[in-house]
Amino acid sequence: MNRLRVLILGSECNPEQVSIPLVTFSHAAALAKLHDVTLVVRSANVESLHRANAPFRSIEVIRTPQLDRIFAWGFRRIFKSNFDRQALTAFRYPFAVAFEWYAWRQLRGRILAGEFDVVLRIVPLTAVLPSPFAFFLRNGPIPFVLGPLNGGLPWPSGFSQLKKQREWVSGLRKVYRILPFARSTFRLASAIIVASSQTYSEFARFSDKLFFVPENGIDPSICRGRSGGKDAGAPLELIFVGALVPRKACDLAIRAAAPLLRNNSARFTVVGDGPERKNLQELTISLGVERAVTFCGWLGHPEVLDRLQSADALVFPSVRDFGGGVVFEALASGTVPIVVDFGGPGDIVTPEIGCKVPLTDETDMAMRIQTILLELAVNRDLLNRLRVEGMAYARERLTWDAKAEITTRILNWAVGRIPKPDLVPPKLLYMKSESSS
Repeated sequence: MNRLRVLILGSECNPEQVSIPLVTFSHAAALAKLHDVTLVVRSANVESLHRANAPFRSIEVIRTPQLDRIFAWGFRRIFKSNFDRQALTAFRYPFAVAFEWYAWRQLRGRILAGEFDVVLRIVPLTAVLPSPFAFFLRNGPIPFVLGPLNGGLPWPSGFSQLKKQREWVSGLRKVYRILPFARSTFRLASAIIVASSQTYSEFARFSDKLFFVPENGIDPSICRGRSGGKDAGAPLELIFVGALVPRKACDLAIRAAAPLLRNNSARFTVVGDGPERKNLQELTISLGVERAVTFCGWLGHPEVLDRLQSADALVFPSVRDFGGGVVFEALASGTVPIVVDFGGPGDIVTPEIGCKVPLTDETDMAMRIQTILLELAVNRDLLNRLRVEGMAYARERLTWDAKAEITTRILNWAVGRIPKPDLVPPKLLYMKSESSS
């Protein structure tokens, strides 16, 4: 099929950062292997993009120096350079709208002249930041595709971890529906890509143009394989990777593993840092497992992958996680993920490739994870089977190239080249198959 001429709105695309900027770059660069991609970015990201030497046809730079200075000041002074603050999303709204307005002014002539086949906005990922571009292209001449969108996870009650981190602004999330461009964004978009079953249900009224594509992906080089399983008597190597903030619930992982850690049947490595580190270290002392738990702090990405390659299971009981990129990397590394059936991790992990527990309460979840760990410690055949299936799934479905292929199907449908792809969250597909059996 012929290459598409794709105009990608990726304001925060940056290969030298982490989280959303890196996710955006990886997705856009994978699409650029398949299509003629023109990437539209903020000026602050241009030098990093040039150093990456990605195969973009061209890079369009949007320069808004005064707005950039205002945002930088607010991020530094108001939010203390903390990306994990919920209120930061609301703060971004006027800047996101301004970026697209300037992008439209700069590129309108070329769009109307037929230089592009489709516009794809891949950031911001959150659905509460609407897009003026859908309104600008309401009369054509080309379709507008939005996503993948994520976010909107409820704040479950009864969790001390969430009480520590929830902000007042979370109660105002639905206000976005009355913001300028909110209605037109989703009504006028030709296709809406979402990255979670939660967001899929939120936009169910647009099912005729709704598609699921995971937020994260992995580089194929991570799928290196690993040697055979360990001896039955060897300690179970457990790992947690992530920011040590309340919602990641590393405390549940340590509590669940405590019985195995006490009798030397397991060792636990905690990779990451954050405000909860001191509390977690005190928890290991109170449980009598401090000698079996190693806190590594932040490590470089290559070393994190090496640690995953050496681990048997990733214990990741985050009670509110949108993407869960470390789960993708664990699967690719042959590390069996143990997650909560909620948010991004719950959408990706199935019983064939990992283990997940329902979102109930802290005590029940810790007991369920403990049961899983005890089973994996004695049933190495199960551990090895999950490991092999997970690595195969990661190679076939979770690489950036695989994600670009799926997105390509959506873009080709949007421009009228192929029938509509059937892309439903795997979690929903699994639930349907379970109910029909």
